[in-house]
Amino acid sequence: MTLPDSEPPDRAVNAPDGVWIAVFGAGAAIGRPIILVHGATADHTTWRTAGPLLGARHPLHAIDRRGRGASSDGPAGVPYSIEQEFDDLTAVVDAVAAESGGPVDVVGHSYGGRIALGAALRTTNLRRLVSYEGAPPAADGRGYQDQEAGTLARMAELVAAGNRDAALETFMREIVGMPAADLAAFRSDPIWPRRATAIDTTLRELAAETSPAASLESLGAVRQPVLQILGGASRAPFADATAALDARLKGGQVVTIAGARHAAHHSHAPEFVAAVDAFLAAPDVAD
Repeated sequence: MTLPDSEPPDRAVNAPDGVWIAVFGAGAAIGRPIILVHGATADHTTWRTAGPLLGARHPLHAIDRRGRGASSDGPAGVPYSIEQEFDDLTAVVDAVAAESGGPVDVVGHSYGGRIALGAALRTTNLRRLVSYEGAPPAADGRGYQDQEAGTLARMAELVAAGNRDAALETFMREIVGMPAADLAAFRSDPIWPRRATAIDTTLRELAAETSPAASLESLGAVRQPVLQILGGASRAPFADATAALDARLKGGQVVTIAGARHAAHHSHAPEFVAAVDAFLAAPDVAD
């Protein structure tokens, strides 16, 4: 099982505002589908390490979120909002559910996890969801949010100067908390230039984090079973946000992967997939 890097998508799903979302299929031929939602700066190929393991037991549908990869973007002049992405994923969930004949599961990384939570409030076709460090900043995380605002301003200046490469490096170092050795290795990845090209989408996503629709109070209203996965070596704000959201969720669980940082689906793929598989295989409990 592979997730194609340059092949055309298997399908495109129309969002309510006319944006079409590219969907790449892979994995098992039978079973409950999983929709994979990537995080900031990435596209569907972020699942190239964990995907083959997940796909051994599940049909996979990996999307390119709006504005990157094979998907289109919103109409010119229409401001970006995270609610648009909630609607995008809802459209994909409903389309795949209609095709497969039943509710689907969703796995989201980082910002993709946050989008999955928002979509869960919009459709009954989402059965269970996994979010890897996708919770919004904790209410008492003002210092982190102030720091993030400063980083966002520097990134915007770098992009305006045409230095997307430096803007991406700033994001990885200051927001993600990627150590210098990991960052040096990541820069040599063939996907780095694509991420740098898409850094504009990251700027707008960071700016949209203050939307009431993406707050702890809003996303904490999700009633489907939710597994949050946390890297044991991730920055403290990720742990704080995960705990704050878990306290609000009715059907929440948290699993910590020892030694992992913000990209366990790459660095600790077997442990990541084992946690996902166990959660998705658990019996559903009626309210």
